[in-house]
Amino acid sequence: MTISDQVHAVNRSALDRVYQWSKKLQLRCFPATCLLCGAPGEGDRDLCVACQRDLPQNRSACPCCATPLVNATEARCGQCQRQPPVFARSVAPWLYREPLDYLIKSLKFQGRLSVARLLGDLLGGELVRRDCPRPQAIIPVPLHASRMRERGFNQALELARPLARKLELPLLAAAVKRVRPTPPQMQLDAASRRGNVRGAFIVARALSLRHVAVLDDVMTTGSTVTEVARVLRTAGVEEISIWACGRTPY
Repeated sequence: MTISDQVHAVNRSALDRVYQWSKKLQLRCFPATCLLCGAPGEGDRDLCVACQRDLPQNRSACPCCATPLVNATEARCGQCQRQPPVFARSVAPWLYREPLDYLIKSLKFQGRLSVARLLGDLLGGELVRRDCPRPQAIIPVPLHASRMRERGFNQALELARPLARKLELPLLAAAVKRVRPTPPQMQLDAASRRGNVRGAFIVARALSLRHVAVLDDVMTTGSTVTEVARVLRTAGVEEISIWACGRTPY
């Protein structure tokens, strides 16, 4: 281990101790409360056991794009069999419907950053439980500067912060840049979504990484994460995992 690695390890250890201490103090002053029903949360998590059980599980999903499979015996969905994506795999543990959709909308449109801390922690737990291949870094899907000014935060980045901390992975918030503003994807059909994000991203810094995870809040058609993965592959990244909280079947 080099001297710089040793210094980095010491700094991380010190920061972790400060974080754990501040977390304990926060819980003592402000006990965990379920963001869905207001009941006491489980441990340090702002979600009660009953509401966590109500989160809609994305079972029997395609390992490539995470879309729910009609036939659970299929190895991949039909789309991924016909045209394999540029990324290696996708993990989206929950379906984008009640009550997950309420949580994500309250994060994106009401600025409830406590939701990002909750969902980032839950997603990290699912990735560990499933023993998913471990990337070298996490790259959140970026917002364009104009959307960032309008919203004040990037929901993917806010989800990535607790996730990176839980998994002890580097967070590369500025690795990919959104260089072209685009209309919201929710207003478009699948074909229009692909065209909408084409050329919208660039890799903003040199990456000497073999495997990264691209993080977004929800996958619908996968057009946005596909375009981010495409520019990363062009920049030399060999293996790309897609991580999201929710999956909308298409």
